Order: sequence, then C-alpha cells, then structure tokens
Amino acid sequence: MVDVLSDEIARFVRAVGPEPDETLREMDDYAEREGFPHVGPEVGAFLRFVARMADAERIFEFGSGYGYSAYWMAAALPDDGELVLTEVDEDELELAREYMRAGGYDDLARYELGDAMATIDEYDGPFDVVLIDHQKHRYVDAFEAVRSTVPVGGVVIADNAITAGPIDFEALLSIAEGEAPDDVNEHTRGIADYLERVTDDPDFETIVLPLGEGIAVSYRVG
Repeated sequence: MVDVLSDEIARFVRAVGPEPDETLREMDDYAEREGFPHVGPEVGAFLRFVARMADAERIFEFGSGYGYSAYWMAAALPDDGELVLTEVDEDELELAREYMRAGGYDDLARYELGDAMATIDEYDGPFDVVLIDHQKHRYVDAFEAVRSTVPVGGVVIADNAITAGPIDFEALLSIAEGEAPDDVNEHTRGIADYLERVTDDPDFETIVLPLGEGIAVSYRVG
C-alpha cells in the first residue's frame, strides 16, 4: 500500500490542525488498539472544515463505522442540523451512538443499521455534505443515488481515493493516465470508475487531496 504522506508530514499536518477533544482522542485510541481503519485526525479535521465552509445543515454518510468522521463533522452543524450515520455492523453503530452522546451530538444523529444504499432511498434531500466510505465497488452507485440531493455549493467526499488495503495504486494511476492495465481487482476498479464518473460530471468540480488514504472532493457548481 502506497504511503500518501510521509510520517513527518502527517505529524506536521496533525500538529497544526485543530486539537481533538477528549472523546476524539478516545476514538483514536480505539482505532489504534483494534486496528480499525478510520480516516484519522487529518481527514477528520478537513471534513469538519468542509462542513463549515458549506454551511452544512444536513450530512449523509455511506458507511460510518464507529462514528469517527461523523463526530468530527457534527461540530459544524447547527443545533437543528441532521447527520445520518449508516452502518451494517450493529456493534459499531452502537459504539458510534455512545461516542456521539458523549460529545453532545446525539440529538443531531440518525443511526441507520443496514445497507446505506437502501437507507438513502428513505431520505429526501437536500444533503449539503455527503461522505462515501463503504464498499469501493459501490462508490459510483452511491454517487448516483445521492447526486440529485446535493445542492449547488454542496460537497461529496469519497475516502480511499488513492489507497487502502486492497487498492492497487499502480493500476489506479495507470487508469487515471488513460491506460488499461490487466487484472484490476474490483476495489481498484471501483475507485477508478468513481473518479472517472465524478470528474466527467459537468455539475461537479473534483480534486483529489493527499490526506489520509486520499480523498476525492467534489463540489457542486451547477
């Protein structure tokens, strides 16, 4: 797996970023102890920053784990905001509830157990910020499902846009540069297809940022 940032640069970004509160530090400790692949404080802080910039009132997550990214973004929401967490693992979702409650964000959260693709059909838009962080081969489906609910000025963010355990970065790079490598696994193909879809969409402007394991940020312009 490719290193998106060197350890020194990651430490620097973390050092100059916002200070995590006690609950976030507990969540980071949990991730390290359990080997849970969370987005980390660098990406978490960026997610909150984007939510603030978008004046977000409603946020939807495709895949929430134990609530780490949701916790970061919740601080940017108004008191009457809404943040929809989706997770297929009941224990993880319950842990997310505990952490959100500890931070005082429980009233903002909607906890949905099950497939995020089914959950999104139960919600009407708009959603000012959407985070896609579930099965990589379903990223395009997630974008299609939520695209019409994102207003102008809204943002769709996809995690693992550069790397993750099963993603072959060399193959991903080759595809991005217009080549057609053989034997591309479904995770890599899913990310490549997603990046092609969002970058070809005239209503969104997309960049990939080298934070965490890479995040694709798509801003709705039209």
